[in-house]
Amino acid sequence: MAFRIKRVYEPAEASDGYRVLVDRLWPRGVRKERAELDEWAKDAAPSPALRTEWHHAEGDRFDEFAERYREELDANPAAEALLAVGREHERVTLLFGARDEVENHAAVLLGWLGEHGGDVEG
Repeated sequence: MAFRIKRVYEPAEASDGYRVLVDRLWPRGVRKERAELDEWAKDAAPSPALRTEWHHAEGDRFDEFAERYREELDANPAAEALLAVGREHERVTLLFGARDEVENHAAVLLGWLGEHGGDVEG
């Protein structure tokens, strides 16, 4: 199994393997057919309260957000379910809609999966 992340706005490729959207809200401007999803794991995304707080925060608070999101993931059955998905598929691509390709919840989730037994790429 190998996990990787990719923006949902990028074209689907055969090398993506099993495609999982990990945003709580459907990404703007993306038609469901174009997304070519195998699963929508919205419960693996940050809680609505954490997401709202982060998006409305002043300044650079990504480290604080990442720490709080990891705490949520530790208690989140949906995160464990993603590990199980990874055991069933050679590659799992976690799709996200954030503009920032480095500091986003999918990157935190990818790191968490790697820390909990998943193989990660990139």
